[in-house]
Amino acid sequence: MIDQLIIFQKLYDLYLYAHRTVDKFPKSQRFLLSNYLLQTNIEMIRLAIVANSKKGRLEEQKELSVKLDIFRVFVRLSKDINFLSIKEYQYFIERINEIGRLLTAWRKSSSC
Repeated sequence: MIDQLIIFQKLYDLYLYAHRTVDKFPKSQRFLLSNYLLQTNIEMIRLAIVANSKKGRLEEQKELSVKLDIFRVFVRLSKDINFLSIKEYQYFIERINEIGRLLTAWRKSSSC
């Protein structure tokens, strides 16, 4: 079941944190940067579900990896324009790196 997939749970938890955090972004950015971060995170969750339900999952795993890289860039941008504190940024980056490691291991095990 998908709930047993560690990467799914990590992405789910990341979304919950992102939702609470981006709600503090300035109103002018709430419909741009914050929505993009949340939508990208939702898309990553969707890709994890799809990849878990297919035999030929490598394509979805690659796409998930790209989305994770995009998410990382926009988290960094949010920090650089002072929408995220250093502590919030560090939390995001630790989770993104952890998900990246899990994804790499998942891709390696799927390609065998």
